[in-house]
Amino acid sequence: MPLVAGVDSSTQSCKVVIRDAETGALVREGRAPHPDGTEVDPAAWWTALRAAVDAAGGLADVAAVSIGGQQHGMVVLDEAGHVVRPALLWNDTRSAGAAADLIAEAGGGEAGRRFWADAVGSVPVASFTATKLRWLARHEPEHAGRVAAVCLPHDWLTWRLAGAPGLAALRTDRGDASGTGYWSPATGEYRFDLLERAFGRRVAVPAVLGPAEAAGELRPDALGTRASHAAGSGVLLGPGTGDNAAAALGVGAGPGDVVVSIGTSGTVFSVAEGPSADPSGIVAGFADATGRFLPLVCTLNAARVLDAAAAMLRVGLDELADLALSAPAGADGLVMVPYLEGERTPNRPDAAGAVHGLTLRTSTPAHLARAAVEGLLAALADGLDALVAQGAEVRRVILVGGGARSVAVRRIAPQVFGCPVVVPPPGEYVADGAARQAAWVALGGAAPPAWHLAGTEEYDAEPVPAIRERYAAAREHHLDRVGAAGDAG
Repeated sequence: MPLVAGVDSSTQSCKVVIRDAETGALVREGRAPHPDGTEVDPAAWWTALRAAVDAAGGLADVAAVSIGGQQHGMVVLDEAGHVVRPALLWNDTRSAGAAADLIAEAGGGEAGRRFWADAVGSVPVASFTATKLRWLARHEPEHAGRVAAVCLPHDWLTWRLAGAPGLAALRTDRGDASGTGYWSPATGEYRFDLLERAFGRRVAVPAVLGPAEAAGELRPDALGTRASHAAGSGVLLGPGTGDNAAAALGVGAGPGDVVVSIGTSGTVFSVAEGPSADPSGIVAGFADATGRFLPLVCTLNAARVLDAAAAMLRVGLDELADLALSAPAGADGLVMVPYLEGERTPNRPDAAGAVHGLTLRTSTPAHLARAAVEGLLAALADGLDALVAQGAEVRRVILVGGGARSVAVRRIAPQVFGCPVVVPPPGEYVADGAARQAAWVALGGAAPPAWHLAGTEEYDAEPVPAIRERYAAAREHHLDRVGAAGDAG
């Protein structure tokens, strides 16, 4: 019974799962926290990985290890392989101006966005590595001058597991490389001209591996020498991938599936057979971890919309769900536009939330609870529409993340999305996807092993188009007023 290890090195913590390579059965697991902040010394990730591996009982009996990591971040190394400065994470927005500059330098406006979409499948935003390199070159030239290589968080951890054997041994995968802004999913090649445009010169980057290609072997003493937890020899390292690609692999998403993740932020992504290039920038044209593609839409407002509504009503999340389900579909015309922290899709960073249609009839806790759930789902459905406009096929929605635990979200989702919704049991799907990739590397074959997700629930309901129609009208009215207020200011 070969075992494999999957790691989720996320923004908040490191999770490790040990699973049976053939069946996916969970054997043991562990976790450790990461520090807060939008820039972090990668040494903190290494410390957390060691602690999480120890909590999971070590790696002495595993055949392969893969790492799913937070996407986009910038880890810069000098000639000796030392970290030059703390890593900038995906959620560090100081490079927003650099993103705008890169678009302007490519022609600006629609022409500039089209240039980048055609080149690498996505339009630069502050999260992308290329924009962070531009920021570094402009704002910290002394640090920039020491940089010999740039890699992503999961790349660096994989490299450390191999014993940090020189910059030439850095490895990555298609999924994570597609979020850098200088690798093309359509061609499968780096755009070194864009790397140089961003940073001012060429530096070393990780080699991009195929989905089941080994990145090397785990150095037995890499994680420490505790006898009971020491790794054996010949443990393969998977190529790893970014968190969204790992999650898609973890839930077994395939063509026709759209994954909607309701966490701190919301993501909507589909498994596609071909690359996408959206010049509006709404859809990021990423690659996945299987050799396919993963067009993705991100929203800023997701599970915290439920938290905010519960706080306003002074109830818990379970009671919020009960209230929402006690109100009629459409909440009798009460609509919440849930842009509580601005919004990325649409790109209105200074927008605020709003409630429309408040009357004596709709002034009840149940109506507000229903409007909050429907508004959250309608905003995510806007992302679904953007994927469809890029050619995505929608057979079903796979609903994951903390917000998916709400019974109201589960039952109302098919009414809003207009298709069946499946909800896997709560789990560590990024770590699970990494483990499934490790199993693919260990076992070989043309596809990852088929792991059955026990406990998946299915929800179906008649679509209620009026929910989205009223939401769209309220959204446009609200954004028009926001725009007018901004013009007046």
